[in-house]
Amino acid sequence: MYFESAAMAKKHLVDTYFRFLNLAQAVQALPSFPKLDAAEERLLEALTAAWHAGRTLTVTETMALSVAGAPATVHRKLARLRLEGLVSVDESSTDLRAKTVVPTSKALDYFEKLAACLEEAKRK
Repeated sequence: MYFESAAMAKKHLVDTYFRFLNLAQAVQALPSFPKLDAAEERLLEALTAAWHAGRTLTVTETMALSVAGAPATVHRKLARLRLEGLVSVDESSTDLRAKTVVPTSKALDYFEKLAACLEEAKRK
């Protein structure tokens, strides 16, 4: 009996995950949603995880993230995220050489919509 309930619980989790993926793909297909490739999504997710943890990353620290590839690739992907309006680069008030990568309201809206997909998937 325990085995059956454990298997049912796993199936429920898998079903919820796939409902989330379907909802997220539908939302990401909307014309208002930024069109990101996989590396850009991974970079934005890594940046957001750092921001959520209270860390601010400089451009140099961002380029050292390996989630999107080599530093030159990360730099190109960071430029695309800026072009899409998801991140901005601000000069430090104390050190003009240091530029920090910060989320824009568009990035926060992006993750809010994905979080809503997760909530919707959990409700069914």
